[in-house]
Amino acid sequence: MKPLQLIQRALTLVLGTALPLAALQAAPSAPKAWVTGQRIQQADKEPGNWLSHGRTYDEQRYSPLKQVTDGNVKQLGIAWTQKLDWDFGVEATPIVVDGVMYTTGPYSIVYAFDAATGKPLWRFDPEVPRDKGGEGCCSVVNRGVAVWEGKVYVGAFDGRLIALDARHGKKLWSVDTRLDPNKSYTITGAPRVVKGQVLIGNGGAEFGVRGYLTAYDARSGKPSWRFFTVPGDPSKPPENEAMRMALKTWDGNGWVKWGGGGTVWDAMAYDPDLDLLYIGVGNGSPFNYQFRSNGKGDNLFLSSIVALRPSTGEYVWHYQTTPGEMWDYTATQHMILADLQIEGKPRKVLMQAPKNGFFYVLDRTNGQLLSAEKFVPVNWASHIDMKTGRPVLTGAANYLDGQGMKIVMPSFLGGHNWQPMSYHPGTGLVYLPAQETAAGLEPQKEPMFLPIRNVVNIGLDVPSLPEDPAVVKQIAQSWKGKLLAWDPIKQKAAWQVDYPTAWNGGTLATAGNLVFQGTADGRAVAYAADTGKLLWSMPVNSGAMAGPVTYTVKGEQYVAFMVGWGGSFPNITGQLSLGAKVKAEARVVTFKLGGTTTLPPPKMTAAALPPLETVTADAATLQIGRTMFNGLCANCHGLNAVSGGVVPDLRYLTPEKHQIFLGIVYGARTARGMPAFSGLLKPDDVEVLRQYILHRAHALKAELIPAASPPPSP
Repeated sequence: MKPLQLIQRALTLVLGTALPLAALQAAPSAPKAWVTGQRIQQADKEPGNWLSHGRTYDEQRYSPLKQVTDGNVKQLGIAWTQKLDWDFGVEATPIVVDGVMYTTGPYSIVYAFDAATGKPLWRFDPEVPRDKGGEGCCSVVNRGVAVWEGKVYVGAFDGRLIALDARHGKKLWSVDTRLDPNKSYTITGAPRVVKGQVLIGNGGAEFGVRGYLTAYDARSGKPSWRFFTVPGDPSKPPENEAMRMALKTWDGNGWVKWGGGGTVWDAMAYDPDLDLLYIGVGNGSPFNYQFRSNGKGDNLFLSSIVALRPSTGEYVWHYQTTPGEMWDYTATQHMILADLQIEGKPRKVLMQAPKNGFFYVLDRTNGQLLSAEKFVPVNWASHIDMKTGRPVLTGAANYLDGQGMKIVMPSFLGGHNWQPMSYHPGTGLVYLPAQETAAGLEPQKEPMFLPIRNVVNIGLDVPSLPEDPAVVKQIAQSWKGKLLAWDPIKQKAAWQVDYPTAWNGGTLATAGNLVFQGTADGRAVAYAADTGKLLWSMPVNSGAMAGPVTYTVKGEQYVAFMVGWGGSFPNITGQLSLGAKVKAEARVVTFKLGGTTTLPPPKMTAAALPPLETVTADAATLQIGRTMFNGLCANCHGLNAVSGGVVPDLRYLTPEKHQIFLGIVYGARTARGMPAFSGLLKPDDVEVLRQYILHRAHALKAELIPAASPPPSP
């Protein structure tokens, strides 16, 4: 066999596919996108690439690049922009390897672009069913891909993990990661690759699933190990010692029907020196702690940071941020690894700011709590006891005390959600996209479990908003967004920037003394990392939520933003998100010094209400319609039928759409993302929904066109 043929055969074994001899003859260098663990560990030697989700295994999202600095950032202009297929929420962090950008959009569609020009190189559509969005809490979003040894890996929204050839985007293998295909398991998170294992978790806790993380062989797709985050049926032997330990912290067996939750839907980090993989674990299923575990026990490993051995999935240690979780306080938020001087001693730390409103600093070697302080207003706990590591509960947010609805701070959207934070080793600050939120929670008197898809089962009466626009406006003013430059040693903000609304984007820190962020109101901005001074701002047409990245091609530095408004805030709480004044518009927007490209005009909002027929339903029926709508439809179309600009605002339905409303609800628009409810709702139920939508449209008309003043007295 000739030498080139030997090389070809060897690469076939490594890549899982043959590299043509012609390609080897023309380009005998390393194969395309040849990312390895060693290359990621040595990422600072090639800062022009962005090789992993957080650039490095420690997930600091800090770049040593400094061609763009606090002195010249005002010269940034658009280098290129590319529109994505679907105008839903965009949450991906692009991966950039050797001049090629690999990223994702809604419905887990993967794109490869020339990183310097934006020229499309290939596109892969995993063909997720377009009506699948109803089976996830927060729309058909995706947070990006992983790249490893010539392959691109994506977790598809419908639960598949797919490996693609990085050269042309052709599928190499696909595995179904779901424990039970009859349940609403989804994937929105980005895979990570550690020691030749592709790591992926799942979403779906609100829909009654059991959480876990699975490792697959990066070359073949064969499963290597699976770590469950909550115990299974207590009548059966536990899968391992970790599950045996966890089972002791649950009571009864009520969670078995409800799944238990604990989904690993986002954060991971890896320390190669300690050989520890850190995962963040989500909320309980259902939220209602009484239904899930008789209101007893810590319920491990819900709302926990767990350290595992990446080769085997063996449990090493855990820290639980919210024992007995009952507020949707996930610990799946971004984690950062760093080495800090604490009380004069060098410590290897893990930092996280989860939903519950406390900023945690842990010793990542053993999980010891080093400090924890509030970074937003919190009412469920007064502080964290440093001796026990446990929160000291106030009782103010205990909705199970028989006293009715309780106001909970932060809300189920958290003091910080999935938007990634960054750490600058020069300033020693963490740049945290925080938010002040609150919500009213009230338990169901009896569990109303509906074991069907598209239906949320949380054990609470669906959190709602009043219909009075003046009251809603007052509530909206209490929901605030902010960028915190958080000192993790002093546990306080060094500086902060206030935003008019919540749900602002992830951050990027650079050696140019810069912090980049996208905003909910449709801007890309840059601040001085040391002082917080605003240095640059450019419109990007839509809310920019994802974490930006920076890279170089041929020595020229670029800063890329994935843009597209969406996710749980505008989808569910549309009334509160309208202050952002943006529409969903999905695209990549990339900047460079002296860039001269322009964006097309932004999408416009609806100009006027169509003609409205008379509401025939009585007040009692409309109240039933409101309950049905907020339980079944608000997950996409917004509480009280007020959309946040992502999916259609149903108050603007035309008379023609009202005539075919039953068909739409029953499945006529599945190809456009509308789930079918024919198996759940009877025609009379659909008419009640339609009457409620009409009622809300008339309320909007009255708000837009105030009643005429009475004529003056004669």
